[in-house]
Amino acid sequence: MHFLNELLGLHASSHNITTLQMCARAIVVFLWALTLLRLAGHQAFGSGSTLDMVLKVIFGAVLSRAIVAASPFWATLMAGGVLVGLYRLLSYISYYSDAVGRLVKGDALPLIKHGQPLPLNLRKISFSEKDLHEGLRNSGNLDDITQVEQAYLERNGRISVVPKKKQA
Repeated sequence: MHFLNELLGLHASSHNITTLQMCARAIVVFLWALTLLRLAGHQAFGSGSTLDMVLKVIFGAVLSRAIVAASPFWATLMAGGVLVGLYRLLSYISYYSDAVGRLVKGDALPLIKHGQPLPLNLRKISFSEKDLHEGLRNSGNLDDITQVEQAYLERNGRISVVPKKKQA
């Protein structure tokens, strides 16, 4: 146990941690983060919902403190585990409760209905016509708003497009 304590610098501070101790901590933190993110699920870092973004920012900030000895090592790793557990809990509750889902993940916002842009919604998110056209090109391979039945700014920050049906 003394070897592990010395290797990880468990009693070191950010002022006296050695390079070897910081490297050893980086390996442990990396493996711990990998394990926790596997437990968090595929969507944790693949999506851009508000809940996912909060996890990304706080998780990285917390675990980085363990590497540089800015906070107690084991407590910091446990805090990372608590964050992932809270993420999983909120994701689970959101699955069964639309109200909680809206609170932690938000709602889709309509941008176009029946080929017409919705200026109030565009203004609400500071989205210009150029931004809208860029989103249509990226998401729907369309540039003509009149070819769009509906378009939404989804909870993950991406634009989804439902093109108008072609007349036969």
